[in-house]
Amino acid sequence: MSEEVKQEEIKNPIDCLFDEDNNDPIVLFNEKGEKVEFEQIAIIPVEERIFAILKPTENMEGIGEDEALVFEVVEPENEEEEEYLNLVSDIEIIDKVFDVYNKLMDEEEKKQKIDKKTKKD
Repeated sequence: MSEEVKQEEIKNPIDCLFDEDNNDPIVLFNEKGEKVEFEQIAIIPVEERIFAILKPTENMEGIGEDEALVFEVVEPENEEEEEYLNLVSDIEIIDKVFDVYNKLMDEEEKKQKIDKKTKKD
């Protein structure tokens, strides 16, 4: 199989992130050029920046089964380049992203409890 065909099979990860109908894994390449697939957990806006929480679909060295990684959606500096995902290593930013995510999850859980209670009444 030619390299061109392989590249065409892999969807743009940014397009996949923002496609509500996408159920396919997000495909990225590690520093060794190896394909790594991720499950999308959430897209989180923090301080006018966009972050994605992604969980590896297979075991990944240094990442627990119940852990996920935070990537920033980086806007290109010029129009010829495309948006890309950058792995976040700053613990403060990671904590902020997960704080927002956890608040959103808590709000959703409360909403579902209210909806269930309303349906019972």
